[in-house]
Amino acid sequence: MIYKRVILKRGKEESVMRFHPWIFSGAIARIDKVEEGDLVTVYAHDGKLLGNGHYQIGSIAVRLLTFDDSEIDEKFYAKRLATAYRMRQALGLLRDDNNAFRLVHGEGDFLPGLVIDIYGHTAVMQAHSPGMHFARNIIAQALTELPGGLVKSVYYKSETTLPYKAQLDPQNDYIIGSYDTNIAIENGLKFHVDWLKGQKTGFFVDQRENRSLLERYSRGRKVLNMFCYTGGFSVYALRGGATLVHSVDSSAKAIALTNANVELNFPACDRHEAKAEDAFKYLDEMKAGDYDLIILDPPAFAKHKSALRNALVGYRKLNAKAFEKIKPGGILFTFSCSQAVNKEQFRLAVFSAAAQSRRKVRILHQLTQPADHPISIYHPEGEYLKGLVLYVE
Repeated sequence: MIYKRVILKRGKEESVMRFHPWIFSGAIARIDKVEEGDLVTVYAHDGKLLGNGHYQIGSIAVRLLTFDDSEIDEKFYAKRLATAYRMRQALGLLRDDNNAFRLVHGEGDFLPGLVIDIYGHTAVMQAHSPGMHFARNIIAQALTELPGGLVKSVYYKSETTLPYKAQLDPQNDYIIGSYDTNIAIENGLKFHVDWLKGQKTGFFVDQRENRSLLERYSRGRKVLNMFCYTGGFSVYALRGGATLVHSVDSSAKAIALTNANVELNFPACDRHEAKAEDAFKYLDEMKAGDYDLIILDPPAFAKHKSALRNALVGYRKLNAKAFEKIKPGGILFTFSCSQAVNKEQFRLAVFSAAAQSRRKVRILHQLTQPADHPISIYHPEGEYLKGLVLYVE
């Protein structure tokens, strides 16, 4: 299928020949008259067809969906979603004790610009490109046709993820079905998921395996969960046998959600307390040695490369404070979810903080996103979650 044409400058086809799905605006020599979200066919300067994808105004001008002339239609989306589903099935994520996972992770599932998380029988869909926004109804219908009646409702949540310059005015709402229950199950634990008003799709499923690892280290420890959001790490720590868990977030709404999730799993729990306070202020004011397990999982400090320098300063200051206050023999789980910060830069920021504290620090684990957030080998930019588990003497 041939769509409107995008012709690249000489030599700019090399990354596409290596199956990288992004074409930057500076690589384009000529382009037909197109609008945001149009399907386009990309050609090298010599006329060789390179693939089909979505066009949008901006630095990333085309996100390629195919590297041939395949048609982008209902069958295309149904096939890609079915492939994504089979992989999650092979990963063992569809179980009685687990019904929360990511079904589509953009470029990692060869559907750039699309994210879909599953909570029970509800799919929460986010478009990050105008092209995926225009295809939302086709995609929603294909979701309901997945095996086993997995998806019964599709909630579209793209008000904050689409480029505002596109003037698409997306409305967060159900495309198919309606609200049923907001309780999802992850590794046998229950969580209220606020996909209507919460951050991202309502829950950070990307920390599932890291939460399980934390559970193994929690027995007999006093735990501080900074930037707790929905309290995921806190609930796992409680199940792991922590003697005390304090959850801290600047958002009162997040604290309410954390308390609700703790109550859902451990009614009338006397080992947990949640506090709505600024993270840096809390770390400044707490006593050294109060906690022997600390989790630092802040929101992205750098959403764009322009904020990289300030982000690295932020990570260094945050971790330095944790190194200063954690009890000897303590364990620090520290993360960055900023795509603009690579793992070497994050590790250097944490190293600088450790050196500043003058404490002996050893790396126990180097963490990343789970398998349902796959990274295309052709698109290394898809690796966004970095984490270290550190033993602090």
